[in-house]
Amino acid sequence: MKIHIFGASGSGTTTLASHLEQELGWKHLDADDYYWKKTNPPYQEKITLLKRNTTIIKDIELHKSVIISGSMVSWGKHWESIFDCAVFLYVPPAIRIQCLMDREAERYGTLLYTDQNVKSNSEAFLDWAKQYDDPDFDGRSITVHKNWIKKLKCPVIQIEGDTMIKERVRLVLEQLQ
Repeated sequence: MKIHIFGASGSGTTTLASHLEQELGWKHLDADDYYWKKTNPPYQEKITLLKRNTTIIKDIELHKSVIISGSMVSWGKHWESIFDCAVFLYVPPAIRIQCLMDREAERYGTLLYTDQNVKSNSEAFLDWAKQYDDPDFDGRSITVHKNWIKKLKCPVIQIEGDTMIKERVRLVLEQLQ
């Protein structure tokens, strides 16, 4: 069984996948771990498409059931038909952005205020994330994700709003049964 959980940055895809991993005992793989090289500070260098696809496919094959969190819409046509189920999370922009700001503060601590490079990268990331609901934005956006949903060859569970994690887990488990 392969589940894909995706949505805007800050919508809770990783959190939901982690909770489902605990509930189901399946392996959770996060797309960011395959998309970004391990750098300090993180999220500075991308891994090539070929290498990320090769690595994640190898890791998927190691497990009977996996939950993959994160957006994979630009990873190739192969991903449109590999999943047994997908979950799309949509959280209102103000809530998402606050979550991201909190996460950035937790991730970088005082560096967010004292290191100009960390500060400017964080600001650029937040500016990018704020464009998710802009229909003219050509990066990761609601439009791109809605189009992805149409291409997926599996059932898609859509969870909208600022729902509690227990409710999200319940909705997914209900659909899996």
